[in-house]
Amino acid sequence: MKICTQCVLPETFPGIKFNEQNICQYCRSFKGIEHLEKQKEEYRLKFQSLLSTHKSSPGAYDVLLAYSGGKDSTFILDLLRNQYGLRVLALTFDHGFVSPYALENIRRVVETLGIDHMTFKPDFQVIQRIFRFSLEHEFHPPKALERASSICNSCMGLVKFVTLRTAIEKEIPFVAYGWSPGQAPIQSAILKNNASFVRKAQDLFLQPLEQALGPKVHTYFLEARHFEQGEKTSLPYNINPLAFLTYDEEEIYQRIHVLGWQPPRDTDPNSTNCLLNGFANEVHLERHHYHPYAMEMAGLVRQGLLSREEALSRLSEPVDGEIIEQVKAKLGF
Repeated sequence: MKICTQCVLPETFPGIKFNEQNICQYCRSFKGIEHLEKQKEEYRLKFQSLLSTHKSSPGAYDVLLAYSGGKDSTFILDLLRNQYGLRVLALTFDHGFVSPYALENIRRVVETLGIDHMTFKPDFQVIQRIFRFSLEHEFHPPKALERASSICNSCMGLVKFVTLRTAIEKEIPFVAYGWSPGQAPIQSAILKNNASFVRKAQDLFLQPLEQALGPKVHTYFLEARHFEQGEKTSLPYNINPLAFLTYDEEEIYQRIHVLGWQPPRDTDPNSTNCLLNGFANEVHLERHHYHPYAMEMAGLVRQGLLSREEALSRLSEPVDGEIIEQVKAKLGF
C-alpha cells in the first residue's frame, strides 16, 4: 500500500492525492513549524487575555475540563490548576467502557491536585443502543469519520453536549479538552460557542438518534432553555490548550507520573483510558481500509512531535483480542 513518504496517510484515505514523490497534499500545504509556532504564540496571548477578562466571580469555577483520565487530559488538568491558577471543575463521562486503571488514575489525580470532580454516568442501556446504532448506520458526516471512528464520534459528541450543558448551567466561562495537537488543529484552539451554530450541530447529531432510539436521548443534549440563555448571555469558550502549548509526550508522562498517574495495561496503543477504542478502530479499519487515528498521527508527525516510524508502529500494533471480545459481548454483539 502506498503511504505518504512524509507523514503516515495511506492511499486509502478519502480524497488523498500524491505527487511524484509520493507526498500527500496535506504535507505539501503545511506551512512549516516556524509558521505554526507563530500561530501558537498568538493563541497563547489570546488565551491569557481571555482569562484576564472572563474569570468567574469568587467562589465559582473558571473552567470545566472534560476529564477522561487519559494522559493528555490529566496533563491539562494539572496545567490549568497549577500553571494558570484556575478554579477547575473536572467532569468525567463514564460510558461503561472506561478502563479500571483510568478510573483509579482519575481518583488519585483529582485528590493529589485538590480538584472538584464529578462523574456523569448515563444509562448504559441507552449508551449501548447509541453505540450499536453508530456502528450499524454511520450517520456522522464523512469528514468526521476521517478523524475518528463512528463510535468515537458518537462518544465525543455526547461528551461535548453534556459538558457544554453543565458549563451553561453552572455559568462557567471556559470548557477545556485534552485533545492532542493532531486531534485539534491550531484553528480550533480557542472557539467561542454560538447558540445558533451549536443548535445546528446538535440537530445533525440528535435527530438520527431520536428517530432510532426515541426521546430518552434528549437527556444528554441541550434544551431550549440552554439556547435561550445562550442568546441572552455569552456561551462558554471551547479551549484546546495542547493545540497552542508545547507538546512533548515524554515530559507529559514524567509530569503526570508525579501526580500518581500510571499507564493502563488494558487499552490499545492509541488510548490511555478507553477499552472501547480498540474495537471501534478495528471496525473502522475493516470498513474503510484506513486507521481512524491516521489523520491525528500524520498531524503529529508533520509538526515534529512524533517520528514517522513511531506513528506507523502505533497504527499497525494489534489490539488485545480478549479485550475486543469482552467489548463486543458488553455491546451485545
